[in-house]
Amino acid sequence: MEPGDAVEAGDAVGPGEAAEPEPTLPEPVRQRIISVAAAVLPTLPGDELPAPLRRVAKFAPNRRARLGGAPIATQLAGDPLFRQRVASRVLADAGALGAAVVSGASPAAADPVEVAALAYLARPTGWRALVEDAGAAVRAEVDSAAVAELVREAEQRAARAEHDRAVAKVEADKLRDEVARLREELGQLREEVRVLGRSLRETQARERRASELLATEKGRASRAAADHEAELRRTRARLAEAEAAAGAVRQTAKEARSVDDARLWLLLETIGRAAVGLRRELALDPADRLPADYVAEAFADNPTAADSARGLGTDDPARLDQLLALPRAHLIVDGYNVTKRGFGEMSLEQQRKRLITGLGGIAAQTGDEVTVVFDGAERMHGLPPAPRGVRVLFSRKGETADDLIRRLVRAEPPGRPIVVVSSDREVADGVRRHGAYPLGADSLLRRLARA
Repeated sequence: MEPGDAVEAGDAVGPGEAAEPEPTLPEPVRQRIISVAAAVLPTLPGDELPAPLRRVAKFAPNRRARLGGAPIATQLAGDPLFRQRVASRVLADAGALGAAVVSGASPAAADPVEVAALAYLARPTGWRALVEDAGAAVRAEVDSAAVAELVREAEQRAARAEHDRAVAKVEADKLRDEVARLREELGQLREEVRVLGRSLRETQARERRASELLATEKGRASRAAADHEAELRRTRARLAEAEAAAGAVRQTAKEARSVDDARLWLLLETIGRAAVGLRRELALDPADRLPADYVAEAFADNPTAADSARGLGTDDPARLDQLLALPRAHLIVDGYNVTKRGFGEMSLEQQRKRLITGLGGIAAQTGDEVTVVFDGAERMHGLPPAPRGVRVLFSRKGETADDLIRRLVRAEPPGRPIVVVSSDREVADGVRRHGAYPLGADSLLRRLARA
């Protein structure tokens, strides 16, 4: 079994199954994984390094794992291809131990932390069990250290007990002398007790008199409590009457709300039938062309290609989904503003292809009209056919994509939901004045990533 095969076996997920979550790694195993991955980073070609780790690879060896630990761990967990490249180099350096881990075995004499780190990177069959075994071994070492600490503490307590026993012996001798002295004082105290006994009897007589007074006051307090309880019962009766009245009011409000709902339904039904009658009276046929088609013909550099460009048919993606769920919504996308923010490392042709393909999926899912606008008509050469439901437009010479977007928005009828995706503040402010809903580029990028 090759290291690459081990990674594919460990990460493979059957059809319809969800990938298992990353295991919780013991801290020594996590630190070891980051250490070996940091050592491998400089050996990887620049095009094989994930973008977040290219800067980390330039760190000094003694700072690479310490300062770049978090991004290294994130890439290892989320990028199987990067993890496979790291595993192939680490397993080659590990020799026989790496071969044993790839085969799914754990040599008895091997360091469990090293075995778990290799298993996490290579991910052979049963690699999670190797990681769990390493965690158990680490916990066992911690428990062993704790037991040793307890033994040391017990020995220290025994030494202290022996010392305390010697001190107690000395104290006992002192106490014997103290007892003799106390016996002498006891005689004196007995005499004092007799005196105090007389005082106590006098005090008890005074206490009996106080008890009699207290009983009298308790009788008065009982009568006051009875009066209070009667008043409380009267208050509860009044509260019950108030609650009954409130229930009647709530029932009346519920009935009134039901009447309002019926009136609203009747009003909406009347409006709907009136709209059907008006459409029948005006004899309006379904439109075979949309407002954006006319803008494409009037202002794009290649007006004859407008029909073919349509195809044959804030930053929260949830907000984008809500807007696209509105009836007859029109999604207008500032092409390069989105692609350069989401995948600017690609060529312009690859950026356009990736965005248009993703928008085709959205058009297929929602059934909405989708228009994507790019700067520069000369970029249109070699563009593949647009997916169904997606219109692709390029601004003509001397005009920007922002201008074309504003023209598309102005061409739409008032009241139609228009969603404009652009992180350009000027574009957002301009289309908002014409009734469109501006959203940031991140909302579309996150929506495409989710799809």
